Amino acid sequence: MQKTWTKICGITRAQDALAAANLGADAIGLNFYPKSPRAISVADVANLVEGLPRRVSVVALFVNPTPELVRHVLGTGAVDLLQFHGSESAEFCEQFETPYMKVVAVKVDSDLKSEFAKYESAQYMLLDSFDPIMLGGTGKTFDWGRVVELTQKQRSRLVLAGGLGPANVREAIEIVQPFGVDVSSGVEASKGIKDLKMMQLFIQGVRASG
Repeated sequence: MQKTWTKICGITRAQDALAAANLGADAIGLNFYPKSPRAISVADVANLVEGLPRRVSVVALFVNPTPELVRHVLGTGAVDLLQFHGSESAEFCEQFETPYMKVVAVKVDSDLKSEFAKYESAQYMLLDSFDPIMLGGTGKTFDWGRVVELTQKQRSRLVLAGGLGPANVREAIEIVQPFGVDVSSGVEASKGIKDLKMMQLFIQGVRASG
């Protein structure tokens, strides 16, 4: 059974990036949405990724960005995957010729099959909890049973987020059986500041699943 890909998002400190890598995370997420409490600047990138093992992917998160901002971030040479958290079209996401992950905030009336079909070019599709104010980092889960709407092929590129933490990640993986999981607020001491023990427990939970 393939191990579950694990991403620690909202990294704002170099020591947290290295700790996540040393604990076994497969990816770290850097947030370039200015309104987020976890936002960083392009100038911060070099410091945050210094010393990271090559096996750890660096994911750049955006919310309805300008193409110029995305290209500026890609110009650092540090980014492996783009993550689009807004209302970006597939055409917008594809223009950068870089693998991308599209986020879907799951509402009661969301047509998940249709959303996955709309972004066939996405390497991964991330399902997150919907919040009318906050875009991610809400600490809330959604109904994991919704994934039964998806085909097996669609589920093979599903990354689960939304309210995950050390206490529930094992159960979440066993129910959803996603390709990967993504956590931010669930392993924090405060917004943007990761808690080493919580990251460790989260990754242990991922490894214990299945």
